[in-house]
Amino acid sequence: MDLDMLIGVFGGLGLFLYGMQTLSDGLQKVAGDRLRRLLEVLTRNPLTGVIMGTVVTAILQSSSATTVMIVGFVNAGLMTLRQAAGVIMGANVGTTVTAQIIALDLSEAALPATALGVLLIMFSKNKRTRYVGQALVGFGLLFLGMTTMSTSMKPLADMQWFTDLTARFAQNPFLGVLAGIGLTGIVQSSSATIGILQGLAREGAISLQAALPVLFGDNIGTTVTALLASIGTSLAARRAAVMHTLFNVIGTIIFLIIFPLVVPIVLRSSTSIVQQIANAHTGFNVANTLIQLPFIGVLVLLVTRLIPGETEIPSRPHYLDRRFLHSPAVALQQARKHFVLMGQIAKETVHLAAEGVLNNDDEAVQRAFQLEQEVNQMEHEGIQYLLDISKQSISDQQSEMINMMLNVANDLERIGDHGENIGELALEKIEAKLGFSEQAQEELVLMRDQVLALVERAVSVLQTDNKTLASNLYKYEEQIDELETQLRNSHMARLNAGACLTTPGIIFLDVISNLERVADHASNIGNWIIDYTPTHTSPNLPEHDD
Repeated sequence: MDLDMLIGVFGGLGLFLYGMQTLSDGLQKVAGDRLRRLLEVLTRNPLTGVIMGTVVTAILQSSSATTVMIVGFVNAGLMTLRQAAGVIMGANVGTTVTAQIIALDLSEAALPATALGVLLIMFSKNKRTRYVGQALVGFGLLFLGMTTMSTSMKPLADMQWFTDLTARFAQNPFLGVLAGIGLTGIVQSSSATIGILQGLAREGAISLQAALPVLFGDNIGTTVTALLASIGTSLAARRAAVMHTLFNVIGTIIFLIIFPLVVPIVLRSSTSIVQQIANAHTGFNVANTLIQLPFIGVLVLLVTRLIPGETEIPSRPHYLDRRFLHSPAVALQQARKHFVLMGQIAKETVHLAAEGVLNNDDEAVQRAFQLEQEVNQMEHEGIQYLLDISKQSISDQQSEMINMMLNVANDLERIGDHGENIGELALEKIEAKLGFSEQAQEELVLMRDQVLALVERAVSVLQTDNKTLASNLYKYEEQIDELETQLRNSHMARLNAGACLTTPGIIFLDVISNLERVADHASNIGNWIIDYTPTHTSPNLPEHDD
């Protein structure tokens, strides 16, 4: 094997991998939030999981990428091990799409596709069209890499040591499986190693009988990525990664046992050995899924026995997992869930602080202070995660969404700050053993309830992206502004009439002022949601701040 051959093989492999990544990025951007919505229904039942896992992996062009995401979902407590099993099975089926595309031998379309893709990227003003162009460039590079690898590997067919090696794979399939595991573990892509097998087969350098065991091993080797990603995660996440490996190991054992029956079936599937390898790859994963799908419960039990221990229950869901970053659409949805939770905690901060003021409840105030610290921490985590997403290959709309969530994070943090302010006023009232008049108490309850209802609506807007509700937030905020003015005037009248003391009166005014500012920030969230949507027709609403 000379230097020119090595350069050709590794250069072609580099083009193949880069083309596959570029194709995946383009497809993800074209899919946009559709990928997110697909993932939202992944966990309904195992069969749906298989279907969705297949579709998502076909877009991501990598079963490893999908499984790493699943490990992240399980680690966050968003998916059970049983729910993850179906998705993992579907991911194995979805990854066979690449091999089928390669088998079509569209290498003659590689240069035209690349040229068309570049033209679309350079001259189209439509963002979605440019993303299609990116996918076409990736498609072209993938086939250019495949052609380069195949041409460079052609001399291997005449090298005695290589033909002897592949002959041993045919005689001892176990050696072929080990070779497939090792090669895919290094390359970290079963699609790439199956592509290498197809390239060797195209040049007559490997027989079908020798290629099939390597193919089985490729399916095991691709699980190494998820195993590595599970290091340092929760017990459930580690089990999910091991389940991926176990699923493919069981399938390989089954197919090795029936190997003499498999070969003639694959030979009859096509007259082309390249297509035969693609069909074997698809057949292995589909059959493996059909065989093991009814026994998901047994598979879960087996994994649980292999990795014993009690599953940890997180104090709160951890949505921001770096395993999602390679798929920005999914990562952004996880960030949105994070900020929804942050909004709920900020709302509870205000609620507890107000309880402290109304009932002189020191415990409620201390809990409010703890939650406010949690809100601050969540803001820091969320902003850093958004910055990490922005470093990925993202679309313009995804960039706008990041900007929207950065603004939302600031408003949610300010809601928590005002909750803390109210808590400090409560402590001042408690320490001085002060009380409000019955009317002041009723007015404060009224304003608290309206403000908390507005914050709840704002969090719902963030969660559902409901533009109609978002546009109504400003109306509710104006009503709260009017209420604050009425309460302030009413309170001044009580002061003038001597119905209440000055010190608790000042605390009352400061509390309703902070509640009014909470409403301002809640209203801002609706404004950010409307502004971020590229197709919105609603006018910009005025922004409020302190």
